[in-house]
Amino acid sequence: MDNRKPAAADLALIRSFHQERIEHTYTRKDAILYALGVGLGADPTDAIDLAYLYEEGLRVLPGFGGVLAYPGMWIKDQPQLGMDWKTVLNGEQGITLHRPIPPEGEVTGTLRVDRVVDKGRGKDLLVYTVREIRDRPTGELICTITNTVVCRKQGVQDAPPPAAGGAAAATVVPQRPPDHVYSQPILPQAGLLYRLSGDLNALHVDPKVAAAAGFPRPILQGAATWGMVAYGLMKVLCRGRDAGFRSYSARFTAPVYPGEVLNTDIWVVAPGEAVFRTSTGDARRVVLDAGRFAYSPGEESYAQ
Repeated sequence: MDNRKPAAADLALIRSFHQERIEHTYTRKDAILYALGVGLGADPTDAIDLAYLYEEGLRVLPGFGGVLAYPGMWIKDQPQLGMDWKTVLNGEQGITLHRPIPPEGEVTGTLRVDRVVDKGRGKDLLVYTVREIRDRPTGELICTITNTVVCRKQGVQDAPPPAAGGAAAATVVPQRPPDHVYSQPILPQAGLLYRLSGDLNALHVDPKVAAAAGFPRPILQGAATWGMVAYGLMKVLCRGRDAGFRSYSARFTAPVYPGEVLNTDIWVVAPGEAVFRTSTGDARRVVLDAGRFAYSPGEESYAQ
């Protein structure tokens, strides 16, 4: 294990960073495995779930785009950036779907840093990234993934921090009861299933690693929670049709444990636009906040 303390973050290098052409070949089995990992199939007779689990006429969950051409631990692989990979968090994640994800295929992914917000010396450094997933044979854009990487206490500048940014930062839920509440039980083995889609962090499988990180047991991958809620919104607002999915984003605010229940409060704020907040069932611990979902409730279309 490399325990060397990284140099201070190099803002110029971080702002100019980009990662070119990660190639990824996937099969129907990968798409089905992702769907199982985000909780589909708990009721094996659910016709909506089966559309994403059965190879006959298989559809692909839009959230699957988040694991395509995954860039891995790019921060760890780029020590010259001065970002301490051991302390970073995924603060926000979003996706815009431009066309259906094929059940199998070859894709390429490119990642670039869109902007950097330095909160001040000794405070957080926020790195906003954009990842584009394209069909390899045609070059057509399939989806765009956005992430906010929170580098804890790695700010370097003494100047006053700029105004907070990020698409999710401006999202406020209405001061009225939600229009819909969707409950999703999390399978006890959810973390073990989801890791097969690429997130092999031992924090989600090894009780000893979880204990060393201060958790009583392995926690669920944040991206798994994100994918579960994306599907819940599709079920409520798009009748489960992936063709109604346009874009989706949320901020991660607390850990989730396999076996808990997710309750998502949904407010429809305009035609084809909703905001949401997700909490755990008993403790009402908010785990996803500042959520936004854009959809086409009555037409087979995708964002262009």
